[in-house]
Amino acid sequence: MAAALAASLPAPSAAPTPAAPTYEALPSSMSTLIDVEAEIPLRFVQLDGLVVSKILKHACDSNSSSPIGLLLGIDLDGVLEVSNSFALPHHAGDDDDKSAKSVARYQTSMLRSLKEVQGDDSIVGFYQASTLGAFFNQNLIDLQAIHQDKLRHGGVVVVHDVSQTARENASFRAFRLTPAFKDAYKKSSFNTASLASHQLTFSSILEELPLKVHTNPLLSAFLGEFSTVSPNTVLGSASALPPSFSALDLNSGGLTKNLEHIVDALDNYRNEEGNLAYLSRQIARERAKADNYVMKRKEESAARVAQGLAPLPEEDVTRLFKIPPEPSRLESMLLLGQVDAYAKSLAETTSTGLVKMYAATAGSGA
Repeated sequence: MAAALAASLPAPSAAPTPAAPTYEALPSSMSTLIDVEAEIPLRFVQLDGLVVSKILKHACDSNSSSPIGLLLGIDLDGVLEVSNSFALPHHAGDDDDKSAKSVARYQTSMLRSLKEVQGDDSIVGFYQASTLGAFFNQNLIDLQAIHQDKLRHGGVVVVHDVSQTARENASFRAFRLTPAFKDAYKKSSFNTASLASHQLTFSSILEELPLKVHTNPLLSAFLGEFSTVSPNTVLGSASALPPSFSALDLNSGGLTKNLEHIVDALDNYRNEEGNLAYLSRQIARERAKADNYVMKRKEESAARVAQGLAPLPEEDVTRLFKIPPEPSRLESMLLLGQVDAYAKSLAETTSTGLVKMYAATAGSGA
């Protein structure tokens, strides 16, 4: 019966095949209107605990003096959330072109792999490890300028001080280029007039952003419990972290290394200033020759006019005298930034050392 009823029913019609959706590219004028997050100013940078541990490990294991890696995450509601990172390879023996191509291939491969496992693959900046706070260098400026042009909020550079970590005080700071320096960098103009018009010094190259470290609440609770010694815990057991007395170390070896870095930075700055002074004198000589030639031409032309002759035709002085352009002072500013960073690190180290020495003297009863 059921079979007969089923046979008497009309055959179901085939479902129509849905048409493939078509997508039209948004015009550039509307893309800025739809991207609402781009209009929200960046308030602070938030590092995940995983990113902090990866940066610390990379800085500890790397053979390079300034290891570099990429930061991945998302910027949401004025907060740049950095949830992952990976280190970039360092090729010491290769030339710059070959090394850049190798790094680009590795970066593309890593981003593709992260996308396949549905991990964060959006670049929001990069990190760099430094020593004694001296992170001013041309490579950092160039890389940050590229990111600041391509990324939504310009991206950030997170600087990690390895020397502070050795003192059991992990240091992480977030920076980005200032608008004034970015404008001068786009024009590739760092002569005296450009620096004066943009009011640029080594302290106005980068602006610092507030930085916070975010960890899992369960992990924070575990570490807090793990580092707290209960009254019933035996000292040296595996259930508690052993006490550290490194804060009482009176070793002043760091001062010697800091002073050596300051002397080297000052020597480099003096050499750079000597090169700039030589180029300035050469420019002044060429300009003086051009001015003397123009003056003689004017006198000869006036004499011809007085004799009733036609004046001499005007000549392009720039074709006769090759006056070199004014040299860039960017490297000089970066070296001054390094000297300032070393000096601040030295002041901090010496102040801490003086407190320890006074405490040791008071404790010995001298």
